[in-house]
Amino acid sequence: METSLQLDVLIYPNEVKIATPEELREWELETASQVSIPTVRLFVALYPYNPAAMSPNYETAAEELPFVPGQIIKVWGDKDCDGFYHGESGGLSGYVPSNMVTEIPVDDEYLKHLLLQQGFLPVERTGMYTPALSDTSSVPDDAVVRRMVALFDYDPWESSPNLDSEVSTKMNRSL
Repeated sequence: METSLQLDVLIYPNEVKIATPEELREWELETASQVSIPTVRLFVALYPYNPAAMSPNYETAAEELPFVPGQIIKVWGDKDCDGFYHGESGGLSGYVPSNMVTEIPVDDEYLKHLLLQQGFLPVERTGMYTPALSDTSSVPDDAVVRRMVALFDYDPWESSPNLDSEVSTKMNRSL
């Protein structure tokens, strides 16, 4: 009968020694605090961006990611001191100007996967109500106004919480 012995070994510049359980726990805690896995966040492009023509950094424009409105961009980490994220979309990676995109707050990993597969969110639809920028008379001065992007289509005939779908349709048209 053959038996095998497994040992955990610590290798130092001047020595090799068999690790004790306490030393392994210390090493794991130390390593865990040094290794950080960047979280993947999803953003959607709000405007078209062609770095060759639009980048304020003409020396590094080749390192920036081009995109079009509605394009979904996978981003790692936070923006840098210059206001750029590092992202990837459509098989390309590069720097993404933070003022041209907005985050899609998605916690569900499966939904993230579906959105990344889709690659784009619809940005223009005919028949949708879009208020003019001057039409802000009903917005209080202290209100925080945020631009949002719908993740899903909404059909009041199929998804209305109201029992009478006609009520939902009238309410949506009045918005």
